[in-house]
Amino acid sequence: MSREAVLENVRRFRTIASLYRQTAAFRPGQSWSLLGQAKDWEYRALAELESYFNGSAQPTSARLEIAIAA
Repeated sequence: MSREAVLENVRRFRTIASLYRQTAAFRPGQSWSLLGQAKDWEYRALAELESYFNGSAQPTSARLEIAIAA
């Protein structure tokens, strides 16, 4: 998957998460459920980024931090 496609997916996933958080602010009775769904979309965005960078030869900051800690 190309870099642009990955970034577009991440942008979309984070936009959806933001909409869930905004909706939670206006629906207190459903806020826990909506915030949980927002968290799920944020995890999807992170998973998308991780899958892209794990397949890449470039070291990411997280990998560098792990290497330094070891």
